[in-house]
Amino acid sequence: MRYLLFTAALTLLSGCIGIPEGITPVNNFDINRYTGKWYEIARLDHSFERNMQSVSAEYSVHSDGGITVINRGLKKENNQWKTAEGKAYFVRDNSTAHLKVSFFGPFYGSYIVFELDEEYQHAFITSTNRSYLWLLSRSPTISLDLKNHFIDKITRLGFEAKNIIFVNQDMNNMKVENNE
Repeated sequence: MRYLLFTAALTLLSGCIGIPEGITPVNNFDINRYTGKWYEIARLDHSFERNMQSVSAEYSVHSDGGITVINRGLKKENNQWKTAEGKAYFVRDNSTAHLKVSFFGPFYGSYIVFELDEEYQHAFITSTNRSYLWLLSRSPTISLDLKNHFIDKITRLGFEAKNIIFVNQDMNNMKVENNE
């Protein structure tokens, strides 16, 4: 009986760090180039960022090889900044952009970078399934070409592009171009 419970728990937990079919993590990933501040340009809605604007993420490597993740955003309804600190670790090896991230104790979810430009200026990220999606940029603004490329790529990969939220970065005296 214990073996059955252990197997069920392991299956449940490993499902949280899986990769959706058709999604390939970036190879030759360099975490040192990825560290630093990123602006959230677009996302699919989910409860932990609902009604947030001026969202950013900051990544830093810590001594055990893991990554500290600090997400920050402004809640529209009460004009209060919210910060969440998490930790991330590579699932396979440190050159594959598939990490497991946790903001809530021992529970981890997938963090999969499936597009990253050569200069590490924009990244497309998903999780265990296509309900989670982010476009991050080193700049609070993006070009119309990048926006169109993002929409085209995620549509081809089966994400619900019509549900994308483009994040208002104005509260940091910044503006997202082409926010339609």
